[in-house]
Amino acid sequence: MASDRDLDIAEYNQFRQFLEHQCGIVLGENKMYLVKSRLGPLMNRFHIDTLSELVRRSMAISERALRSAVLDAMTTNETLWFRDVYPFELLKTRIFPEFAKLTRPLKIWSSASSSGQEAYSIAMSLIEFKQKNPGALSRGIQVIGTDISNKVLDQSKEAVYDGLSLARGLSPERKKRFFEPAEGSKMKVKKEVTDMVSFRHLNLLDSYSLLGKFDIIFCRNVLIYFSPEVKKKILAQFRTSLNPEGYLILGASESISGLSEDYSMIRCNPGIIYQRKN
Repeated sequence: MASDRDLDIAEYNQFRQFLEHQCGIVLGENKMYLVKSRLGPLMNRFHIDTLSELVRRSMAISERALRSAVLDAMTTNETLWFRDVYPFELLKTRIFPEFAKLTRPLKIWSSASSSGQEAYSIAMSLIEFKQKNPGALSRGIQVIGTDISNKVLDQSKEAVYDGLSLARGLSPERKKRFFEPAEGSKMKVKKEVTDMVSFRHLNLLDSYSLLGKFDIIFCRNVLIYFSPEVKKKILAQFRTSLNPEGYLILGASESISGLSEDYSMIRCNPGIIYQRKN
């Protein structure tokens, strides 16, 4: 017997199509458990008795608040500070030195910034680089973080994190250097870091033209959720958004092989980065 938290196959498939149309995410046939776990809490919040009704109403144009909450729940992913380490080391050892004499701010886009850890980690990496290279990148950097979830964007802008969040990838030294006490046991990112970073809402299926041009784009652990056609579209738009010879940094398990000829692959030790072809 189906429970209040179950969808039948037809409802699940309809929701999969809706999710892909709204934000490009391809939900596998065996991901019913993910829908139930992420949308279940919304039933109490919106006073809806069944998951079937919640999903049906979320697809209605008139249910804007519910639709936004559903998309937030389905697109929010866990993240951590300095994820995988090597991309941030590559910034300091290879990429920042290439732009060291830039006479304008270096522009970097964290294209799926979630709750802000990636964008702030980039800014912290610049501070560490400049400490060892006085005078380099004298105009600093401008980091723009974007995400489809308004909920995580609000958290990013607040820049306040609890103990669990701070324990995920952040060394004691960086915690001491870049954070200050906030309410309770929470910590807030210091102003010298937050001044470099701004956040705004963006769906990667939409146009990026209003963001301007970038020298570096981070899009890590995001493309894996999209269909090949959507991946190709996003990679083409990234190419347009990059300055000549700008860099695209993907997740450790992601590749653009067979999807785009617009980038040169550069093997590093460790990791791979991609550079826009002119």
